[in-house]
Formats: sequence, C-alpha cells, structure tokens
Amino acid sequence: MKIAVLGGGNGSFAAAGDFALSRHEVRLWRRDAEQVAVHRAAGSRIVVKDHKGRHDVKLTLVTTDIAEAVNGTELILCPVPAFAQPDIARLLAPHLRDEQVVFLPPATFGSMIFAQAARDAGNPAKASFAETGTLPWLTRKHGPFEVAITIRAKRLPVGVFPLNQAPRALEVIGQVFPGAVEPCGDALSGALMNAGPIIHPPLIVMNAGPIEHFERWDIHKEGTQAAIRRVTDALDAERIAVREALGYGAPHFPLAHHYAREGDIWMYGRGSHDRLTDSGDWRERIVLREHRYMREDLRLGLSLLVSVADLAGVATPLARAFLAIGGTICGEDFGQGGRTLETLGLGNLGKADLQTLLRKGF
Repeated sequence: MKIAVLGGGNGSFAAAGDFALSRHEVRLWRRDAEQVAVHRAAGSRIVVKDHKGRHDVKLTLVTTDIAEAVNGTELILCPVPAFAQPDIARLLAPHLRDEQVVFLPPATFGSMIFAQAARDAGNPAKASFAETGTLPWLTRKHGPFEVAITIRAKRLPVGVFPLNQAPRALEVIGQVFPGAVEPCGDALSGALMNAGPIIHPPLIVMNAGPIEHFERWDIHKEGTQAAIRRVTDALDAERIAVREALGYGAPHFPLAHHYAREGDIWMYGRGSHDRLTDSGDWRERIVLREHRYMREDLRLGLSLLVSVADLAGVATPLARAFLAIGGTICGEDFGQGGRTLETLGLGNLGKADLQTLLRKGF
C-alpha cells in the first residue's frame, strides 16, 4: 500500500519504520527542512528496534512537500500531538482526493479538525477521517533516525467521520493493522476511547512534587501508585459514563485492563504496563508547563471530555478538577483555552444534530 506518514516525532518514525518493515511504500513528510536534508543524505533510512532485533529499512520518500507526500496514497497517517493538528490539517486540506483515508492515532476529535479544514479549503473530495484510542506503538526515538518499538497495539477501537464512509476507511486501515482494528462507531466515539486524557493527567498532576524535584522521573513506574490508580479509575468512570449517555456501547476499553495481568485484553494487550516501565524509555526529564501530557492530554483532552459531558448531561467533577489544577500549574485557564465543542464550531448543535453530522458529514 502507498502510505504517507506526517510528522517527525516518536509516533511518526515508529509508523514509517514499521510500515516499511511490512513492505509498504512509505513517504515521510515533516516541516523541518534541515532534518529532511540530513535524513535524505543518510539514505532515507530508519532503524527499527523491537523484540526481534534491529531492522534497517528504507523509505520511498522523505520530503517537506506535503502534496508530494500524499499524492496517490491510500492512507495518510498523522500521529502528531493534538495541538499540532490545526496547522497540519490546513496544509493537507487542498491535497486530499476521493477515497483517501486520514487516520489519526489518537486524535482528541482531531478528525473533525481535518474534515473542517478540507471543507474550508473548498475541497469536495470524498475523503474519510478516522481516529483511535491510542498510538499503535509504545515507542521512543533513540536517535535522529532510530526508533524503539516496545509494544505494538493488539486492539484499536476506530471511529470514522463521516460514519457512512466507515466500510472503506476500516478496510484500508485494517490492511496495515491486520486483525487489530475494531469498529467503534463514529469519530466522537473514537475520540472518547482516547486513553491519554485519562491516564496522563493524574500521573502528571499528582506527581508534580517529585517531577519538579528529581532530574528524571518515570511517572509510569514510581509514579503509578495505588492512590493514583484509584483516581485514574474514577476519572475513567466519568469517560465511560459520557459514552453510555451518548448511546455508545461496550466495549469501552477501561484503563483498569491496561494494568491487569489477566482478564480482557486492552489496546496493547496483557502486561503492557510492565513492559513499558521495564524498557526504561519513559524515565525522562519532565517540564510540567511544557510536557505533552499537560499541554495535550489535560488541556485539550479533558476540556473536550467536559464539553461533551455537558452536552450529554453527565457530571465530570474529577475532569473539571484536573483542568483547574493543571491550568493553575501552567498559569492558564484550561477551561477556556482548550478543545471544546464550541471551539470546534459545534457548540450550536444539540445531541441529535451532532449525531446526524457525525453520520452524514458536512
């Protein structure tokens, strides 16, 4: 399959390397012209490290030209932070073509941002936009063109916008994630599967003291204590209550399964938390005001959850509390500056009208 991967971070390099390893034709786009030139000079290669060893793979193209990257591709994968989505969506919008699938893993309802950008660009192409609940790889870059993949996702709950184009989108995504894709309905359902806004805010806020004290801190290891787990489970219950109030059925992929050594398989499978911490890749220096767990998962992810909860008539006291505390840590009002139905231009829609839009598109 011809695939375009957008971005230059951990997820983008894991995607590009893993797809090339599976013998897909991969084009990597990023904005940093200097890094692109260096990457090309190094042979447009990526070294993928996983449990089977080191794999040196070659990409078809590395470019700063997004039109060149996506031309003729079936799948466009954009695993960038949610705060980077609006700019990339505007760059991509004029170049989308019929039947292309834009897949955002995960997205914080970013599928709506990409679809709106195409509409605003006057592009009538019948593209589809999909998102899932997690990055399909637990991964970290170990060098400019080297990436370590600790775990590949086992189950990817995928929502599609517009829902009436889901069969085509799911078929395309399933070709690169064989056996892992699980339809979960529309794009908002996919957004409400996002694990980041549930697992990361308690970890980064409730560990704020040791994060500021220690040079490097693994919030997934020393930071994941029983008290924090109880809070995470309660915050996850708010997410699931919102899903149920909007009529989305099980499975809801509760985060408790992420930590379990037996029982139902979560997105990454059993034992994934232990494999994550054993890798050592998440022992890192964390700057509270800048880290993506704060800027993306808390500021954008929880503001979206609270906004959708208001529409559904569900109380979310913990989500609101983390927004308030996180905003105070960063010196901002996260309740006003996040991602909400209002900031997405959907604030005037009732539940029925929103569901119609999600099903039929613009």
